[in-house]
Amino acid sequence: MNSDFMYSFIVTVYTWLIVIVSFFTLFPIAVIIWLVTVLFDKKLKWLHLFSCFWASTYIFLSPFWKVKIIDRKKIKPDGVYVMVCNHQSMLDIIVLYRLFTHFKWVSKKELFKVPISGWNMSLNRYIAVDRGHKSSHLKMLKQCEENLRIGNSIMIFPEGTRSEDGEIHAFKEGAFKIALKSNVSILPIVLDGTSDLLPKHGFIFKNRNTIKVKILDPIPYATFEHLPPKELSEKIRNLMLEQFQQLKQTF
Repeated sequence: MNSDFMYSFIVTVYTWLIVIVSFFTLFPIAVIIWLVTVLFDKKLKWLHLFSCFWASTYIFLSPFWKVKIIDRKKIKPDGVYVMVCNHQSMLDIIVLYRLFTHFKWVSKKELFKVPISGWNMSLNRYIAVDRGHKSSHLKMLKQCEENLRIGNSIMIFPEGTRSEDGEIHAFKEGAFKIALKSNVSILPIVLDGTSDLLPKHGFIFKNRNTIKVKILDPIPYATFEHLPPKELSEKIRNLMLEQFQQLKQTF
């Protein structure tokens, strides 16, 4: 049995053990927070903040991987954004919670059916979409617009699915249609390193690594209001590609 296999085995068992224990210890606290705050915290900011803490425990308790966030201060506390990020791995969700900023996830409906973590997503009133049905897509767009109107940012992976090779692939137009219709800024985010730890279709953790997340400058609505969604999506993707290549060379 070689050392690489043993390392992956130890990291995988340890990490999934933390996940399982956290489900049974932290979800009841999430329910209590929801019960106590739901009547006066209409945006569910306190529950989302606890979800950020919950996800962060996996990083705090793991000696095998670290997260480096660059230019976090570019996110204004009172800002409302369509936040877009490239998607390398299932770990991206945990890593983006580390921003400790308020937003609503836009996620495929299957994740809402996962016991405990999916229940927490429902408690947070995150936004589900069935990618195979047009009616669900239209409902998702409407929910995003309503959330932005009341001051909730939304977080979307514009590629629509995890990257097979860790690179940034073509963007779908949905996130950019939402920004155009809602007259809000776009906040691009690039990350790198999660695909090396937990590739798509995998549940086995691999190399020790530092995950890097870079917050780019918010793009005001006034600078893109004249652009069609397709052109806007390509413009943002090209910007993120440039920053992604630079990010891969750091640290």
